[in-house]
Amino acid sequence: MSESPPPALAQQVPRRQAFLFWLRLGFISFGGPAGQIAIMQRELVEQRRWISQQRFMHALSYCMLLPGPEAQQLATYLGWLMHRTLGGVVAGLLFILPSLVLLLVLSGLYVLYGHHPMAAGLLYGLKPAVAALVLHALYRLGCRCLEPPHRRPLPWLLALAAFVTLAGFDGPFPAVVLLALGLGWAASRWAPSALGRDERPPSAGAQAHAALIDDHSPLPDHAQPERRRLLWVLAAGLLLWALPMLLLLALWGWDATLTQMAAFFTRAALLTFGGAYAVLPYVQQAAVEQHQWLTTAQMMDGLALGETTPGPLIMVVAFVAFVGAWGQQILGPQALLAGGVLAACVATWFTFLPSFVFILAGGPWVEASRGRPVYALPLRAVSCAVIGVIASLGWTFLQAVIWPEPRASADTLALALVLLALWLLGARRWGVLPVLALLALLGAIAVNAPAWLAVL
Repeated sequence: MSESPPPALAQQVPRRQAFLFWLRLGFISFGGPAGQIAIMQRELVEQRRWISQQRFMHALSYCMLLPGPEAQQLATYLGWLMHRTLGGVVAGLLFILPSLVLLLVLSGLYVLYGHHPMAAGLLYGLKPAVAALVLHALYRLGCRCLEPPHRRPLPWLLALAAFVTLAGFDGPFPAVVLLALGLGWAASRWAPSALGRDERPPSAGAQAHAALIDDHSPLPDHAQPERRRLLWVLAAGLLLWALPMLLLLALWGWDATLTQMAAFFTRAALLTFGGAYAVLPYVQQAAVEQHQWLTTAQMMDGLALGETTPGPLIMVVAFVAFVGAWGQQILGPQALLAGGVLAACVATWFTFLPSFVFILAGGPWVEASRGRPVYALPLRAVSCAVIGVIASLGWTFLQAVIWPEPRASADTLALALVLLALWLLGARRWGVLPVLALLALLGAIAVNAPAWLAVL
């Protein structure tokens, strides 16, 4: 009696459980791209075992090649792989919406009330927690993706080269990606085993713990490359971009603030590679210097809020648009709040729409490249370089927390909070939310204790 074919991937991963996970992820995805990727890796690969490590890294490597927020694109990719187009859209939207709502609230409070001492204390404690989360994420992801260097030194060399290029020389991210792609292509021709384990069927013991979507799961129907589907996705994406843009042009004209925001954030989404940290200088230059939507100090305040809220860091564009629309009174002085919310939604739509199109259009072709060294090894080389990229982000963030002023002495209290958070995450295995809550409380006490004691 012949064995029945394996069920489709979408039937293996429960839809309700997947929806609840993506919803929860939208509220706990702190720590910037490194922390968010690590949360997905820990939850989906290690704990739930919905997807194997190699397929996870294959998807991540593709997302790192794209312009835009790689963590949000990875969530969209994995949601699409498990539950078709609707699953990808739901996963991507739930990754964004909690952050958007929270930033709208914080932006409104910011322009109305400014900086309250209690809020400053909470932010002071959250920043070390986020730095620790990034470092812990780097350690866990590196342990899973890099073999001992005496076995395969090339992945370590790629990670080290990426770190030195970005952290030491402030080199361009696209150069790191192109170098990794070139080395991966060379390895596919002359040293196929230099970048990772050979593809072998899992052992009998490993099969008992195999992921639902493992390295050898068959490709589902919706992940089969089809040119007609590719054209349909591209046409739908173009229509979803053109309709709101034409509406803005009809209502306000090309020179209006909202229309200029839509055009600018479209360019930012299409032309800036390397994730949020590569996009932010471009956004700051245009928003502060060119369009003068806000000041440099306001931009830095928005970045601080973005770094300490869940969701992609590039969601700071919502803050930029909100404050810019508020200051320019785009809907008149009697509708400042409505104008800010509208501008934030416009910025979010035109920033993230291309990410959905990239994933839904390119996903089938990326999945089809698995197992083909000429395609898979370049992506695997990029995944090795990703470790160095995340390390450079972690180092940059750690410096900003411990040395907030370049010439000032180290903030020993912030360093102690970083070490405490690392101990809680690693040794005590605390979750993300308890660590953030505890350090926010400690930060509020540390900043406000002198004032409280003076009152007493």
